[in-house]
Amino acid sequence: MAAGAHSLKLYESVAERLRAAIAAGTLRPGERLPSVRRLSARERVSVSTVLQAYLHLESQGLIEARPQSGHYVRERERERLRLAEPPVSRPPASATPVTVSDLVTQLYRSSREPRIVQLGSAWPAPELLPTRRLAREMGQLARDRQMEGVMYDVPPGSLRLRKQLAKRALEWGCALGADDFISTSGAAEAVHLCLVAAARTGDTIAIESPTYYGTLLAIESLGLKALEIPSHPRHGLELDALEAALERRRVAAVLVVPSFSNPIGSCMPEERRRRLVELVTAHDIPLIEDDIYGDLHFGPERPRPCKAFDTRGQVMLCGSFSKTIAPGYRVGYVAPGRFRERVELLKFTHTVASPLLPQEAVASFLENGGYDRHLRALRRNLASQVEHAAGAVAEHFPEGTRVALPSGGMLLWVQLPPTVDAHVLNARALEAGISIAPGSIFSARPDSYRNFIRLSCGQPWTPRIEAAIATLGSLASGLAAGASRR
Repeated sequence: MAAGAHSLKLYESVAERLRAAIAAGTLRPGERLPSVRRLSARERVSVSTVLQAYLHLESQGLIEARPQSGHYVRERERERLRLAEPPVSRPPASATPVTVSDLVTQLYRSSREPRIVQLGSAWPAPELLPTRRLAREMGQLARDRQMEGVMYDVPPGSLRLRKQLAKRALEWGCALGADDFISTSGAAEAVHLCLVAAARTGDTIAIESPTYYGTLLAIESLGLKALEIPSHPRHGLELDALEAALERRRVAAVLVVPSFSNPIGSCMPEERRRRLVELVTAHDIPLIEDDIYGDLHFGPERPRPCKAFDTRGQVMLCGSFSKTIAPGYRVGYVAPGRFRERVELLKFTHTVASPLLPQEAVASFLENGGYDRHLRALRRNLASQVEHAAGAVAEHFPEGTRVALPSGGMLLWVQLPPTVDAHVLNARALEAGISIAPGSIFSARPDSYRNFIRLSCGQPWTPRIEAAIATLGSLASGLAAGASRR
């Protein structure tokens, strides 16, 4: 990283990434930080720069130096505000058809209302994105490539974009070439294509519980069944439970979000990712990996995707730039391994082609280094917004509330007291001009997670957002108190 890469000084950039990791709980109180030399090598900066960063964090009261031992995260006042995390989920062990479409409709319709404070939709605010830079790129491309821009860009899609994806994949630990990727209209289409390639009507898909409602909609639309697997709020999918399920019944595919899953924000440790790949390989089952949040880590290193441990083409890696650059551009991708030819044909059958100019604009942004500079700022902002939102929940929500605090992404999974019905809270929140995502839309079973909500932290922290969370807390407290009086 060059000293003039962005507005912060180099040591401040290093310190800020560590501060974000501490704020998100990736580095916990009492935990030892990397040695000066190790962090110097990892960050590609000098030893003196790391020492300056550590001194900067010491001056802020975030870390402390212990003689002949190293640097450690200090206990902080805010730790006393941190709420307990939800327990491991325990969904029923049977597969079920999915029926969530009616519940989701209300959520996405409310996202179009400008008067509503958007705490329900999981996307970053436009002011956090490189909007002007991309607009310039698109304008130049439209002028320079008028003929190409109006023609079909048939699968596998923009070669320029796929070459950039292959370069980034090397940084993730994946040995992938440009020809291994297929461009898609967002990660949603990538996942959908993988499901069609891997399963037939009536088949069962093993998923995390809770899981993203978009995944459930795709499963529902294809006539598939969902087998929900218990998940830990920090570590994600419980592999022992998955292994037991695979021994009991036929599963067509496993679909997971290992990095900062939606909605709980869990991040599967690397050794578990390796074991997951070994498990699906042993059972000859495809693993559909949705890596859409992988670049939004708050810690110093990006988690390696499961695809990095795939030696037989079992992992179908899906992703997009919707959460990092431009949701509306719908630039996604899939590296489907041994299913590549099938997925490419399905892509052509499904939408014929993805628009070329948005792909090329994203490729240009990746080529010139703008993406990495942008990511550093975006991750800082999201980590801060998550921290503020979690603190506001701790301050304003009723006693007994629990929060899964993520180490990346932009989501908070909130468990309310058992007497608070999230559907009632959702209705009252909408009346107050606030959008939330009730927990039941994240399960194939409509009665699951009735006292859970998901809050999006994609908006910059403002008095309006703070007031909305305080209002939510007041509404939830009222429901809890009302139930206790009955």
